[in-house]
Amino acid sequence: MSDLRLRTFRAFSRTPSLRAAARKHAASVAASAIEPETKQARDPQKPKGHSVVDSAIYCDGNRVASPHSLADTYSALHDAPQSLAWIGLYRPDRRELASLAQEFDLHELAIEDANEAHQRPKLERYGDTLFVVLKAARYRDATEEVEFGEVHVFVGRDFVVTVRHAEAPNLAAVRRRVERDPELLSRGAEAVLYAIMDKVVDGYAPVVAGLENDIDEIETEVFRGDPKVSRRIYELSREVIEFQRATRPLIGILEQLRGGFQKYGVDEELQRSLRDVADHVTEVVEKVDGFRELLRDILTVNATLVAQQQNEEMKSLAIASSEQNEEVKRISAWAAILFAPTLIGTVYGMNFDKMPELHWEYGYPFAIGLMALVCGGLHQIFKRRGWL
Repeated sequence: MSDLRLRTFRAFSRTPSLRAAARKHAASVAASAIEPETKQARDPQKPKGHSVVDSAIYCDGNRVASPHSLADTYSALHDAPQSLAWIGLYRPDRRELASLAQEFDLHELAIEDANEAHQRPKLERYGDTLFVVLKAARYRDATEEVEFGEVHVFVGRDFVVTVRHAEAPNLAAVRRRVERDPELLSRGAEAVLYAIMDKVVDGYAPVVAGLENDIDEIETEVFRGDPKVSRRIYELSREVIEFQRATRPLIGILEQLRGGFQKYGVDEELQRSLRDVADHVTEVVEKVDGFRELLRDILTVNATLVAQQQNEEMKSLAIASSEQNEEVKRISAWAAILFAPTLIGTVYGMNFDKMPELHWEYGYPFAIGLMALVCGGLHQIFKRRGWL
């Protein structure tokens, strides 16, 4: 936090009426739970064109007002210029984003990105305003799939605007956390950004565990020879790649933030907290990189096993074909042997009166002997060639 902001908050905290309002509102917040953002976002009764899920004005880390519209938020922020506004939006329309852009002097390119969604994680600085895109992830046990969400964060001197296009991450939990820690929230808009990033990164741990479990199951299926495992490897590889795209850019984002610590006078405690988040991100990225390499190796092993199985099947078919060829040879040889006496018998069975050897005394034994001689000769020839 800059020296100017510290002086501003200290001056603001010395105002008795506002200090009393802060303490009164903090007590009321502690007595009643804040409605979760996700529940409000899914409320079918929410008026069309109204996407403000939660809006609050904070002073010295305590909530002092809860406006119900953007206009009320602007008015409350103008009445307490040393305070911090946090506006949470769920799928806002262009009109609401244009209103925010006009009020907080947000860059049109950042507004366009927030409206279109489907952005890669990034950090961009427009003057005194930071625009951060984060990708949240959660693991669905029922379908064994990773679901991704997206949150856009505008961070200015006295405001934070969060724009969500999916149920995850649950920023209501983040808001409750920082409201329970006024000392953290009193450090300004950067503290809210830290809390959001910490929530997103913490949400990666169950995803890593789920993917690790899926990979273990796939390894078992590969060596078990499950025919459907190739499709599962492909689908899981796509999820890991998508998860990698969500996590790896965070390293650069945190490096950019750390590079501005001294220039923008970020609080020392926040610097330590952001370094802790950076350590967690690095750990997640390394594990995800390992998952991708492991899946690549599993795919190679699966292809090798499938090729081996196909080779075994081809070998079995070749052996079966060879055996069939041997049987065909034996059948053909015996058919040829048996064909010889049939041919001779057919010749001598013709009914002609004038036929040589028809009335010969030794005609019958000659025919039988000829048959035996031909059959024996063929048998020896086929046996010598290995057909019998």
